[in-house]
Amino acid sequence: MAGQSAPQRRASRGGWLLAPAMAWLFLFTIVPVAMMLVLSFWTSTAYGIKAEFTLDNYRTIFGEPVYLSTFARTLRIAAVTTALTLVVAYPVALIVSRARGGWKAIALLFIFLPFWTSYVVRSFLWLPMLGRNGLINFLLIKLGIVTRPVDWLIYNEGAVYVGLVYAYMLFMFLPIYQSLDKQDRKLEEAASDLGATPARTFWRVILPLSLPGVFSGCTMVFMFACGAYVTPQLLGGASSLMASNVIGSQFQISNNWALGSALSITLMVIVLFCFMLGSSRLGLLQVLSGSRR
Repeated sequence: MAGQSAPQRRASRGGWLLAPAMAWLFLFTIVPVAMMLVLSFWTSTAYGIKAEFTLDNYRTIFGEPVYLSTFARTLRIAAVTTALTLVVAYPVALIVSRARGGWKAIALLFIFLPFWTSYVVRSFLWLPMLGRNGLINFLLIKLGIVTRPVDWLIYNEGAVYVGLVYAYMLFMFLPIYQSLDKQDRKLEEAASDLGATPARTFWRVILPLSLPGVFSGCTMVFMFACGAYVTPQLLGGASSLMASNVIGSQFQISNNWALGSALSITLMVIVLFCFMLGSSRLGLLQVLSGSRR
């Protein structure tokens, strides 16, 4: 230690400071995933699992239409959720980024406020909103739109979209807002001076510069939506269950831990592939955005 320079000593101390976080990551992320990977190749029996190598679990996943359709439904719901969240979050982020002074702080406070509560609690809140005797049915009856409560507001794929968009909007809003808020306003002024209309300025200046934030938000929302469990369990019907719900049933009901582990690994590989695809696209967009400046 005596022969080390000051930067080397600071780097050494930084490594020790990272040790608890790395230990936590190893124990509660890497070890469980490794155990699940091993279990996915074990044999299922009537009494549990046996430490005997087999590929039957993966053959079951890719050979049974029910599992393939579940993954297809999961990807579809995640993709639609991502698109809907983008449509909702982008205008909000644009308006907030253009707000001035205290109005911006107030707007950000109201956006963050609902997310101070638990994700599970926020999902439960949609039950009294969308239920047969919920607030929306009450308003529809009071306004004379319907004469009796409707049942199609909940326990279907549409309700799942509502819950997921609400749950993950912040993860879309933040990167887009950051991209928009950091943009140089002089570029918009220059476009206006050159005769560009507000619409043309948006499509040719504002939107291209915000694309890294858009793709970052889309990647996060898509990944989270692929692993959604609580929202489809609470708001979706039997035809709207996603991969996480099927995985949970294998562990909790069927007691088929080997197949559940194989389903988990398959879902994780799909999500990691989407993450890598989004990350590579994000890097390309950052390069292109930098070259435009």
